[in-house]
Amino acid sequence: MSAGLKINVAVLGCGMMGQEHISYMEKYKQINVKFLCDPNNDMLSKAASLISKDKEDEQPTLFHFESQLLEHVGNIDLLVIATPNYLHTPQLLRWATNDICILVEKPIAISEKQVRALRAASPTFKAQIWTAMEYRFIPAVNKLIQLLPTIGPIKNVTIRENRFPFLSKVGEWNKDVDKSGDTLVEKCCHFFDLFRLITQQEVKNSTAKVHRGLLNEEYGYDKRTDNPIPIIDSAYVLMDFQGRSKHHDASTGNNGSRFSGQQGTLGCLELCMFADGSRHQEEIVVTGLKGRLEAYLPENKVFHYLRPKRKQLVHPVKVDSNESGDTPTWADFSQPPPRSSIKEEIIDCSNLSNVYSFANEIPQHAGHHYCSTAVEWKFLIDQVENWKNGGKFIPQTVKETITLQFFQLLPIAHNHVNNF
Repeated sequence: MSAGLKINVAVLGCGMMGQEHISYMEKYKQINVKFLCDPNNDMLSKAASLISKDKEDEQPTLFHFESQLLEHVGNIDLLVIATPNYLHTPQLLRWATNDICILVEKPIAISEKQVRALRAASPTFKAQIWTAMEYRFIPAVNKLIQLLPTIGPIKNVTIRENRFPFLSKVGEWNKDVDKSGDTLVEKCCHFFDLFRLITQQEVKNSTAKVHRGLLNEEYGYDKRTDNPIPIIDSAYVLMDFQGRSKHHDASTGNNGSRFSGQQGTLGCLELCMFADGSRHQEEIVVTGLKGRLEAYLPENKVFHYLRPKRKQLVHPVKVDSNESGDTPTWADFSQPPPRSSIKEEIIDCSNLSNVYSFANEIPQHAGHHYCSTAVEWKFLIDQVENWKNGGKFIPQTVKETITLQFFQLLPIAHNHVNNF
């Protein structure tokens, strides 16, 4: 892109996520926030107030209706769709036939009907589509992903979220199954994306147990006369991933063949939406055959452990570490491995420089996702600039991977759930 040429951005949906995107994107000199659109006056005003008054760019044009914004598609390089979940698919269908870039918030579909509509229309799409999955870029999460090669073949992935109930939204759409897609889609699509990203595998099968209706009074269901289906309040989801580790294929011989069906990667999601005050709101734990990684939020730290080498001695003696500085050894198998035999590293990811080499180049003000939105925008801007210069647009998350995810998870959320 030529020096000084701006990326003209339109934001469709100016609620919490729309405002978060604006707060970060407008700090990048390449970005010109040209249009804002939201039917709610308060949200539109709050979003407009985030635009710096001292920027050389003109202040954005404000619209209340999507149809008004669509008339200006020729002046838009990048559209941000940050509306309520159920609107993502119909809006994508209207906009994706244009030769523009689109950042669409997760989830892009909330039902099998919407997934089918997207798949049917996708051959007509001209837009370059990036699905917003901010959790991939959270510093502690990304550092964990960077360290995955050190822990050997991955066998167990556990993600836990224990948090406060859903916040209030305009019209309370996030507490409506038909508008949010239910909690496992609305809230946990981030986590299912991470399961797939961490394992580099697809889910082969899954099972879930859920609670519904525990927060009826807090969510106002008890005062409604339409008798709605309450959203999920807590859940356990167990997943079995396709494929198996090459480690077992190469080294377990006949034993590996006999038990190969029990040597793949297992995943477990735990969700509780009435756990206000938990020490950790989110925990991601990945265990491989050589070590273990644990990421904690809001602590924003990663704990990295490597298993000790087993050193068989003729006359067992206690060996806490070897002098060469390699992985510590464990010699006396009649006793648990001494703590000093386990290699431990703790990385403080609140210091962005410990995770990203470009930390000093991006805005780092407080947001809802530990600066991950700023990181995502850095990568997105690079791709939009490349596309505007005639190059290829390569998203880090794409439409098809997310729609496959929903094909797998919607039966869990709606049809095949065993309630406690």
